[in-house]
Amino acid sequence: MNTTVEPKADDANKTLTTVIYALYASSLLLGITCLVAIVMNYVKKDDVAGTYLESHFRWQIRTFWFALLWSVIGVLTLFLVVGAFVLLGNLVWFIYRIVKGWLYLNDGKAMYATTV
Repeated sequence: MNTTVEPKADDANKTLTTVIYALYASSLLLGITCLVAIVMNYVKKDDVAGTYLESHFRWQIRTFWFALLWSVIGVLTLFLVVGAFVLLGNLVWFIYRIVKGWLYLNDGKAMYATTV
């Protein structure tokens, strides 16, 4: 964890991370908010470097790209019927990632175990 970060900046970055999780969650209904969220992830990525929030940004970015990948695969295979199961699995996985990330953020935990 970066100890040079001001406490107010750390609080602001935690709030930002919470907002990004909310944008991903709202994308289940609105769709477009996930694009806003991923742009925010990349724009603010350097601000959280060296803190536990960096792992949340990595988690969010990976969630977006893998969800997009599986959505494309699901849509392309929809006519084979298997695509419906891929899309359903992707939806469950996406919700799981948002909930797990949000809970870890609320507890002040990093998403990935780090070894020193």
